[in-house]
Amino acid sequence: MKNVTLVGLGIIGSAWAKNLHADGLNVRAWNRTHRDFPFFEPDLARAVTGADMIIIVVADPPAVEDLLKVIIPHLKPDQFVAQSSTISAAWTKKFATQIEATGALFLEAPFTGSKPAAEARKTVFYLGGTKELIEKARPVLSRLASHLLHIGPVGTASSLKLAMNLNIAVIAEALSESLTLARTEGIPDDIFFEALHINVGRSGFSDLKEPKFRSGNFSPQFSLKHMNKDLRLALETAGEIDLPITKTLKSFYDKGMSTELAEDDFIGLIRLLAKEKIVAK
Repeated sequence: MKNVTLVGLGIIGSAWAKNLHADGLNVRAWNRTHRDFPFFEPDLARAVTGADMIIIVVADPPAVEDLLKVIIPHLKPDQFVAQSSTISAAWTKKFATQIEATGALFLEAPFTGSKPAAEARKTVFYLGGTKELIEKARPVLSRLASHLLHIGPVGTASSLKLAMNLNIAVIAEALSESLTLARTEGIPDDIFFEALHINVGRSGFSDLKEPKFRSGNFSPQFSLKHMNKDLRLALETAGEIDLPITKTLKSFYDKGMSTELAEDDFIGLIRLLAKEKIVAK
């Protein structure tokens, strides 16, 4: 697979496209708005025509659906579509059926890892499909990832990705609230994080986000709007199963979405805690 088309040049897609291009693959990249890439193709139909693999990484199910309306008429048998956007199992199965009807191959390939991981080729892919399909995709996806995890049949990988993001969102909120409490009591950040480093509550997530909490720099590694979407999809997937913490957290994210925080990193919600404290005073 030498000819790869990357559809979606957000934080993750841009990093993937640059890495594949650096490896000498023939990369074409498309985005809804223009991007300053030497291999940028503004016409989606031309971008996917003749590609060995098409990787889709966009915001949400409606975005994938709109793209496929353009892409599907141009698919040929044995072209490979890896769908890496975070969507639900129901949407994944729908798109798989549409793509496979053309004779093209479909692999469910959501991922974990924010901007630093994508740039460092340490993305972790959750893969839904057959082992044969995964091996066919390995020469490309392994260039972007530290792990390729086969989760099960189509649909399972999307559900696992939502479960993982739900977990991360809850951890982030707990860390934000504990840090806010410590700051309220006059405890310096140096002391808080020194204590956390030798506490069982320390995690890979707290290590990753500590510099952003300390600096107050909430430039996006993974945006609030995207985590808000993932919480919504998790609740939709759960159906009648009660997820009380997730429901409460989703209402807090909705409050953040009504402010200027939507485009920032999702841990930027800590500012909303501070605002509410000030109002309470």
